[in-house]
This record gives sequence, structure tokens and C-alpha cells, in this order.
Amino acid sequence: MAENQSAVTTRHNGAHHDVKGSTVIADSVVSTIAGIAARDTGGVYAMGGGMSRTIGAVRDRVAGSEDPTRGVKVEVGEKQAAIDLEIVVEYGSPIAQTAGDIRSNVSDAVQGMTGLDVVEANVTVSDVHIAGFDDDQDADNSRVV
Repeated sequence: MAENQSAVTTRHNGAHHDVKGSTVIADSVVSTIAGIAARDTGGVYAMGGGMSRTIGAVRDRVAGSEDPTRGVKVEVGEKQAAIDLEIVVEYGSPIAQTAGDIRSNVSDAVQGMTGLDVVEANVTVSDVHIAGFDDDQDADNSRVV
């Protein structure tokens, strides 16, 4: 977890007061921010790979929402974060450019929201999605319930 010490000057009835304290940012917060930023990048079809994505899809259907931390692992220090992302790209997307865009989006989002310096953003491409050949789509089009 990241912990930042800070002092803030506030005004209360015209007088200045210095308020000291710490801010602790949980790893799960950094994971959520990174996951959302990665998903919002063009060319990303899904996060996670293999079994994690399959189990996550079942969990998402039961819960009714997608887990923003799927496919994201983070190490968070006091001032820095290292992030590992596993993605599925859309067929036709330039993979190197998509990975670079993900790094940029994730770094900007994490640094902007937490103040942590992102020292590493590793992207693993585990699959390519081809429209029309998606297992989830085939399950939704099944004639039997």
C-alpha cells in the first residue's frame, strides 16, 4: 500500500490551521484504476486470459457487472507502482501500438489519481479476438436454455 505524508493548510473562521496526516492507497485501488484505463484503450477486447477470463465471465454474469481488476496485478510501494496487465486484443489492431497506448493510459490514470510514479507497465497479449468466433457470443445464441 502507498502511504503519503502531507500537511494541508486550511481556513476555519479566517484562521489558518495546519492539518497533518497520511493517505494510504490500497493495492486494489491501483488495480481498479489501471484496469479501467486499460479497458478504455482502443484495440482491447478483454482483460485476462484463459481460465481467469472464463471464470471471470461466469462471475460477471452472476454478479451482473464486470470485475475491473481482472487481468491486472500490481505492486505498490510508498511512491511507486509496477503494473502487469494481461489483455486480449481485437483482430486487426496493431499490437505494439495498442500495448504502448495501454502503458500511456494506465500510467496517466494511476499517476493522475494517486500521485504514484508508475515505474513499469508490462502488457501480456494472451489472445486475439476475432469477431464472430467468440465463445460467449455462441453461448448467448444457443437455442436451448
